[in-house]
Amino acid sequence: MASQSSQLFAQAQKRIPGGVNSPVRAFRGLGRDPFFVDRAEGAKIWDVDGNEYIDYVGSWGPAILGHAPPVVVEAVRAAASRGVSFGIPNPLEVEMAELICAWVPSIEKVRMVNSGTEATMSCLRLARGFTGRDKIIKFEGCYHGHVDSLLVQAGSGALTHGRPDSAGVPADFAALTISLPFNDIEAVRTAFSANANSIAAVILEPIPANAGLYFPRENFLESLRNECTKHGALLIFDEVMTGFRVARGGAQELFGIRPDLTALGKVIGGGLPVGAFGGRAEIMDQLSPTGPVYQAGTLSGNPLAMAAGLAQLRELDRIDGWKLLENAGAHLEELTRAALNDLKLPCVFHRIGSMFCLFFTADPVVDLASAKRSDAAKFARYFRACLERGVYFAPSQFETGFLSTAHTTDEIKRTAAVMREALALS
Repeated sequence: MASQSSQLFAQAQKRIPGGVNSPVRAFRGLGRDPFFVDRAEGAKIWDVDGNEYIDYVGSWGPAILGHAPPVVVEAVRAAASRGVSFGIPNPLEVEMAELICAWVPSIEKVRMVNSGTEATMSCLRLARGFTGRDKIIKFEGCYHGHVDSLLVQAGSGALTHGRPDSAGVPADFAALTISLPFNDIEAVRTAFSANANSIAAVILEPIPANAGLYFPRENFLESLRNECTKHGALLIFDEVMTGFRVARGGAQELFGIRPDLTALGKVIGGGLPVGAFGGRAEIMDQLSPTGPVYQAGTLSGNPLAMAAGLAQLRELDRIDGWKLLENAGAHLEELTRAALNDLKLPCVFHRIGSMFCLFFTADPVVDLASAKRSDAAKFARYFRACLERGVYFAPSQFETGFLSTAHTTDEIKRTAAVMREALALS
């Protein structure tokens, strides 16, 4: 008899394209159907068939305190009792704006939206409006949501399913996007020279986390900052993944770089749909109603999302969550590297704080091209073996794993033991 998850997936495919509402959830290329979640708590999730998993996806990043943390659940409950949506300003929006501006070094003003995609899309429109220019530089493998002009050599689900570009994107839109290899500052300089006074902005994930996880080379971000300043273009950091996760002030705090605009999401919503973008006041003041760049959203600043995000961020700060996350990440890394060493496997393991990725390649991974050398078939075998043993990692070689403050020492040890078994079989 088919599992309840398989039955649900068969039913879903009749009414939902591909049976899922976001492509990477389909488990394509993994040799099995996706499972459907019944509930989640702490570091664990349970599927509709009663199977228990230690979860390292964490709703793709937002669950930094684990699933259903009491402080967030209570904040949502209290906010909902006063009304779930207003479409009118509410005090929680102001509280969130004050917190973001206090914690993120480069943000003087911020606007709430409903997703990371909406945040990056708005950053591009604002950059174009502020500079009066049209072209954008992005980097191969960096995923900034399903914005038409940014689905060029993109990562995440687009890459996982073998289509790093998308049908339905007009050629004229794509022509305004210059896609370059990550970590190649000379390519950036060449692009600026070839497109004098035409480039509005450079957008990137300061720590790319949508083609696996890899890192900027020394001085790469600083050089980008200098090139943008030199040529009058804006530097946009997409910190939807890294914001409030790799540090209190995000990747820009770690690297000491001030972008002109920053896109945020995930952690600031406590698991509810949310996004935000902010930056220098003179740029942000170009937004309507004070400026000519139009941007709007009926549910922006939704009281439930604001309440959940504020509760999560304040709790993270109260417990010094970044120290806890670093300790947990270091423990997982130590055990993973020991397993790789003992088994003499040619893999690359990357970690920064609570974010990590295991690449099935022996070569260094510094950009999309090197990430794509990973053995997808080995990853699929490894993923299935881990899942069968109760550990859930992201269902793609080209995604990132996330730890939470809810992951216990015992759960990390159990995970490492499962990884060792799975690696031996892969």
